[in-house]
Amino acid sequence: MRARATFETLMSVAQMAAADGMAPTFGTPSMTLMERAGRAVADEIGKRWTPRATVALCGPGNNGGDGYVAARILKQRGWPVWCETICDTSALKGDAAEAFRRWGGETLPVSPDNPMGLLFIDALFGAGLSRPLDGHAARLAALSSRFAAPVVSIDVPSGIDGDTGLAVGGTAFQSALTVTFVHGKPGHVLMPGRMRCGETVVADIGMPEAAIERATGGAATLALTGGRALRDDPLAHKYQRGHCLVVSGGWQHTGASRLAALAAARSGAGLVTIAAPDESGGIHACHLTSVMVRTDSVGALLTDTRKNAVVIGPGLGLSEDAVRQVATVLSSGRHAVLDADALTILGQQPGLKVHARCVLTPHDGEFARVFPDLAEAMPVRGKLAIVREAAARCGAVVLLKGADTVIADPNGHAAIDSLSPPTLATAGSGDVLAGLIGGLLARGAEPFEAACAGVYLHGAAARALGPGLIAEDLPGAVPGVLAGLEVMS
Repeated sequence: MRARATFETLMSVAQMAAADGMAPTFGTPSMTLMERAGRAVADEIGKRWTPRATVALCGPGNNGGDGYVAARILKQRGWPVWCETICDTSALKGDAAEAFRRWGGETLPVSPDNPMGLLFIDALFGAGLSRPLDGHAARLAALSSRFAAPVVSIDVPSGIDGDTGLAVGGTAFQSALTVTFVHGKPGHVLMPGRMRCGETVVADIGMPEAAIERATGGAATLALTGGRALRDDPLAHKYQRGHCLVVSGGWQHTGASRLAALAAARSGAGLVTIAAPDESGGIHACHLTSVMVRTDSVGALLTDTRKNAVVIGPGLGLSEDAVRQVATVLSSGRHAVLDADALTILGQQPGLKVHARCVLTPHDGEFARVFPDLAEAMPVRGKLAIVREAAARCGAVVLLKGADTVIADPNGHAAIDSLSPPTLATAGSGDVLAGLIGGLLARGAEPFEAACAGVYLHGAAARALGPGLIAEDLPGAVPGVLAGLEVMS
């Protein structure tokens, strides 16, 4: 049984704006969408809290308009609600002005002297904010994490960039609940946006499907949501399930390659072999049974075309021989996962070129060694854009590990993982991930698919194990994850 990841679509700020702009063309007026958005916010609030003194903090644009609608609906339902604004309401335009007119209730300028609410609706700025918060908005954002009352944000917490998840200028609201519309945005699942959002709900407001389809054409951004399994061919034998080769380093660093090898076997490769130097072959042989150990050179082993995927880097070392091994793997054209020391070697040896059948699995430090200029730009441009550019530049799949792992292919498709638990921040966990991906490649998955499915299996195994896991636990938890997956016909 081979795992596949499942996803939901994320929309960029530009895509959402395009869909909004096209909605009237397909028969849905923009004011209708605003009314539905505000009602959705009121509905989600009503599901979680009883009526209480509620303040809608409203900004100058359509996000503020959504806030006025939500306030009106809550007031109609008997909630004590008032609005506070950071702008001159006489300057409101379009749908926001109409929403304010329909509200017709008490509206105060934002001030520290105003009564305190027991719930706040953050309707100041949406996902498209491109400048830092200032004035009262910045003051409220800085205080929001200390509010005794919960904050409910509309679209994104004000101050969060919907495309990057970064706090523009370093200041943003801390919310208990964020209600967004149509599809989630990258900023809802990228850090620190994901932590700022609290619980995120995506509400259906009846955006015309034709507008969504036109707006989201081209390379997709996806959020990892789970996994499914492909049914095994009942007639397949082990050689048809693929043969993964894991390259080991010297005797002092054998554990990493064993973790990768066991993970490759658990993710479905029919055979797994460790290629070890003479000095470490015996150590591996004492620890392994279902994984084979060979002390032939990597080049000699790859003359067997049945060895169709390679994992190289965990425990490899940085010797001249290690450089030659990386070069041999790359020149073979095999599907390959390059991790750990192999990535450091790539950064040190610019003449080594990866190809479209490769998956690179760096953490932040390794990414900076391979793509130093992109790593430097990440705090400004955001993780998603930078990983996409890295993949396009090197022509391979790049998987940048972290609390918000991002996977991108050279064509611009990208996936973001928000499911993996923090318990994976432990030594050897990355070696297991490299092996899972290698096993999936051996089974016939394409690089982007294998990387996404590997991340899913990795995270699901960690969730099943719970606190206290160590890397050695992870491969053994994979069969339980696979057994629980819905099987695709």
